[in-house]
Amino acid sequence: MWLKNLSIKQFRNYHNIEVDFNPKLNVFVGRNAQGKTNLLESIYFLALTRSHRTKTDKNLIQFEEEQLQVSGLLQKKTATIPLEIDLTQKGRITKVNHLKQARLSDYIGHMNVVLFAPEDLQLVKGAPAIRRKFIDMELGQIKPIYLSDLSSYNHILKQRNTYLKTTQNIDETFLSVLDDQLVEYGCRVMIHRADFIQKMDFFSQKKHFDISDQLEELSINYQPSVNFVDKEHLADSFYRALQKSRARDLFKKNTGVGPHRDDMVFLINGIEASFGSQGQHRSLVLSIKLAEIELMESITKEAPILLLDDVMSELDNTRQLKLLETISQNIQTFITTTSLEHLQNLPDNLSVFTVKNGQLSVN
Repeated sequence: MWLKNLSIKQFRNYHNIEVDFNPKLNVFVGRNAQGKTNLLESIYFLALTRSHRTKTDKNLIQFEEEQLQVSGLLQKKTATIPLEIDLTQKGRITKVNHLKQARLSDYIGHMNVVLFAPEDLQLVKGAPAIRRKFIDMELGQIKPIYLSDLSSYNHILKQRNTYLKTTQNIDETFLSVLDDQLVEYGCRVMIHRADFIQKMDFFSQKKHFDISDQLEELSINYQPSVNFVDKEHLADSFYRALQKSRARDLFKKNTGVGPHRDDMVFLINGIEASFGSQGQHRSLVLSIKLAEIELMESITKEAPILLLDDVMSELDNTRQLKLLETISQNIQTFITTTSLEHLQNLPDNLSVFTVKNGQLSVN
């Protein structure tokens, strides 16, 4: 799949622009604080209805404006699909083929993107919440049903936590009813995650072995907060864990076990990657991103769109080459950079855009 054109209205520092893209490589060049990353962010926003940089949607709307609109024309193997997102004070409105979508899970999945930004290094050494967000974002694109199950789980979790916080005399029967629902959706979420991480492990092993010149073996392990050996006994294990944690939950007034406490761990040659060097972290994240592209392609039968936010300056020549090898295949890629000097071995078929103060010009 590739994005034919993009229209942005009142998004960050862009007032109103329209731009046509190259099906292969698009490079945004400009000095710092001109709006290069904002362009990538708008493409990411069009795909996933949210930003990778902020949790607050209002931050995306241009200063002193009340709403924004991002729309684009997506070319797939079988059809051309117009996508549109309007963000107003009342919330977001998503449209596919000019038709309003009732649920978020109906919209997400039409356009698949893989983003590689410098802050992705936090995947290895950051908090578990960063890794959970990574799983949610990537898995949600491939499997829209996952978003629906996760949303139901979070809804019941919020209900349970509110009940624990606000009620003086806890009704054990009502808590058990909430536990049953928590177990039902929590198991679904954990099974989706276990399956996804197993596939990611398979694809990233090959990529990392190649990038590290056959010296390092990468493995990704899922660490659910509920110990389970097989899927058949997962519900029992989760229920027992909730029972065991009940005294703690009543005391702390929140839920101590469940998918909201999950994590995953990266191992290089059997040693936790967080102890590795900065270079190893970069290789690891690059392997994961390249594996993600393959995984998405194997499931959706369409190549995702690759967004590279100023990462070429972070990678050495060998890793740049590995990344550009992937790009040279039929994947539409967007790169932001301050100069073209440190971009070596670029393919011939590319478009270069200069970004200056929220304005685009084609070189």
